[in-house]
Amino acid sequence: MGLVPTMGALHAGHLSLIERAKRECSPVIASIFVNPKQFGANEDFAKYPRAFEIDMQKMEQAGVDSLFAPEESEIYPNGFSTYVNVEGLSERLEGRSRPGHFRGVTTIVMKLLQIVQPNFAYFGRKDAQQARIITQMARDLNLDTEIVVCPLVREPDGLALSSRNAYLSKEERKAAPVLYRALEAAKNELTHGVRDAAQLQTSLRRKLESEHLATTDYAEVVDAQRFEPVLKVNKPCYVLLAVFIGKTRLIDNLYVEPKSKGSEELVFHF
Repeated sequence: MGLVPTMGALHAGHLSLIERAKRECSPVIASIFVNPKQFGANEDFAKYPRAFEIDMQKMEQAGVDSLFAPEESEIYPNGFSTYVNVEGLSERLEGRSRPGHFRGVTTIVMKLLQIVQPNFAYFGRKDAQQARIITQMARDLNLDTEIVVCPLVREPDGLALSSRNAYLSKEERKAAPVLYRALEAAKNELTHGVRDAAQLQTSLRRKLESEHLATTDYAEVVDAQRFEPVLKVNKPCYVLLAVFIGKTRLIDNLYVEPKSKGSEELVFHF
């Protein structure tokens, strides 16, 4: 059995998770639940895009066998007071910018896994830190579910697919691929032998700041397991971006790893 957890507002990225699940599992269950516990006080819970009927049609067309779409009162009944938190990993980067966010994520994912009891659960690599935290949670708590992390999906101009892209105005949408261009610039430097993380981060910020609608939250190079800053890119790493385009906060990443043990040649995953 495979599970694809979503918050709805489905796009091609979600559908790619369903497609992967369909290749590997039967039945495939998808969930839609806009989780209030992962939104901060000043975030976009109230305006987060909701299109339940359209999402249901997309899931049916994609071959989902069952849809789980619980009410908030089912998931968080009166008196709910138990949370799951992955310490350390949850306080960095996204956790630093969005306090309490990952506690909400791990709690809802744990509940969905307990309710559905899937053999496999599918998540996208666009939310790289989230995927890492969920994988850690499943390992630490001896869950029977295997967490499968799938490649992110992009628009033709490189913008990573996200439900929040719907917030962008026409001008902001033209500006948003600056995140991808910054990652491409980092890849180019790495390809030409740059391994110093501070130099890469300076280049990332310079590229992002070339777009007047972009405001950088963070642009960092981190260890792919601990999500802690590195000095040199000589092991599996993520180049991570969080950028406001106007008022819309977007994230993106580039995964970098040596081609083989001890190799100077790198492999890149956008």
